[in-house]
Amino acid sequence: MRIDVKGRNLPISDELRAHVERKFKKVSAQVSKLADMEVDLLHETNPKITDSEVARVTLHLKGVTLRACAASHEIHHSVNLAAEEIAVQVKRHREKRRHRREARQMSPRTLAPGMTPGESGASPA
Repeated sequence: MRIDVKGRNLPISDELRAHVERKFKKVSAQVSKLADMEVDLLHETNPKITDSEVARVTLHLKGVTLRACAASHEIHHSVNLAAEEIAVQVKRHREKRRHRREARQMSPRTLAPGMTPGESGASPA
């Protein structure tokens, strides 16, 4: 997976880039190598906004785009929150795909005559 880190009103240091890559390693293991992730790190300049450090993540997968946004008082914490949020979305997306694939395999054409998709071949005891 390719990770592109961008900063607005915030310098991106090597340490911060390494932190981002380390936090998204779990997500990287669950998606295709062709996936594209954009991480936008920004500092809100409005003094009335208390959670001024924002991390916005966009993950482009085949056929779907997942997004997460997190804000806090510290940029590392915002990255951690966004990583957790996108990991949950990736897990949910993978489960959906797995269930669809299983449902497609259990199509009415492959079932025995008179069976419904929820039934198995065994008789109840």
